[in-house]
Amino acid sequence: IGKSTTTQNLTSGLATMDKKIMVVGCDPKADSTRLLLGGLAQKSVLDTLREEGDDVDLDSILKPGFRGIKCVESGGPEPGVGCAGRGIITSINMLEQLGAYESDLDYVFYDVLG
Repeated sequence: IGKSTTTQNLTSGLATMDKKIMVVGCDPKADSTRLLLGGLAQKSVLDTLREEGDDVDLDSILKPGFRGIKCVESGGPEPGVGCAGRGIITSINMLEQLGAYESDLDYVFYDVLG
């Protein structure tokens, strides 16, 4: 359908106009920010929490992408367990707790599933 492609192209364009942007990938596949990161896969917030516990810092879940776009992937539950919405809520709460929204952002994009 093109939501991720549109999001990545739109945010790239805004970044070239020196806008400060964060993209939160809300798909359990955790591939919404791949192009912004030069084709690299990023570990999701949920995977980071599973591996490191609750003691994570912002740098472990937020990666700088094209022209400084802040990239985050929420991820999803283990297959057959829970729903994708829980991962999104957990990620947004974690970003709030770690102060991700307190920086000088002009836009925050949520690239959603479906």
